[in-house]
Amino acid sequence: MNKYNVAVVGATGIVGETMLAILSERNFPLRKIYALASERSTGELIKFKDQFLEVENLANFDFSRVQIALFSAGTDVAAHYAPLAAAQGCIVIDNSSQFRYEATIPLVVPEVNPEAIAHYLNSHIIANPNCSTIQMVVALKPLYDAVGIERINVATYQSVSGTGKAAINELATQTTELINGRPIKSHIYPVQIAFNIIPQVDIFMENHYTREEMKMVWETQKILGDKNIRINATAVRVPVFFGHSEAIHIETRDKITTSEARKILQHAPGVVLLEEDHYPTPAKEGTSKDAVYVSRIREDISHPRGLDLWVVADNVRKGAALNAIQIAELLIKNYF
Repeated sequence: MNKYNVAVVGATGIVGETMLAILSERNFPLRKIYALASERSTGELIKFKDQFLEVENLANFDFSRVQIALFSAGTDVAAHYAPLAAAQGCIVIDNSSQFRYEATIPLVVPEVNPEAIAHYLNSHIIANPNCSTIQMVVALKPLYDAVGIERINVATYQSVSGTGKAAINELATQTTELINGRPIKSHIYPVQIAFNIIPQVDIFMENHYTREEMKMVWETQKILGDKNIRINATAVRVPVFFGHSEAIHIETRDKITTSEARKILQHAPGVVLLEEDHYPTPAKEGTSKDAVYVSRIREDISHPRGLDLWVVADNVRKGAALNAIQIAELLIKNYF
């Protein structure tokens, strides 16, 4: 088996650390792995398998030394360094939103549109979708293929890990302070997150939707290749450390029953279908798991062709790190 040199950009962040862990777990065919971050993290040691990787300065790295770079360092870093890496012959798989909406750059969920990877030749950049979009399209694509979907109405319940380590620390600190009767401060979120929910994920846009909500619209249409599918999203931040949950309501082109939907999803790639009384929760199925969990499937009593689903996944793993590595695996399998 051929082996490859891989760089992880943003290696000290929560997604970067998870990327390194998954590369180890899945025995990715590595010749050499490089951990890259900003200058302030240079020299830190990160455990990888039975060794320690020394974090190198992204600004000085020669990307011609690697065949694949997994980026998870934000839009500004991606905008500057991803094209530089691509110009040096490296294929970039970027977890930020920087390139998702560019027509020539593929936006890929391996269980849904793996064929899109072929378009990496346009720019040597592949975009990783938003975490909430990923789990939704993994659950819905088999139903979309079977009976068509005309409209999606989704409410998300998103954990703080989607914002990063600082948000995890803020939730933990606020929880401790409140339990002990002490005042709290909010730095990461506009209001208290502990014992609270916030109906805002990302910034508000001119149409009064948040950018996170619009990401789900734009990305779902691009991934499914269907500009006509109507999507309405409400994204909510909840006081949960890991795991995003979604209440999804779809209106299908053709009528489908609950039993028919369950048969379709029972063998869907990346999906674990649970019995109705074993519904998934973020604390269990949404933490340190690779699959997208689906339950509470029922025919919508308010619409003749409506179907409702409850979907949970680990936003850091499947919603970011694992999806990127699955793309890399297909890339080397089918295109190298």
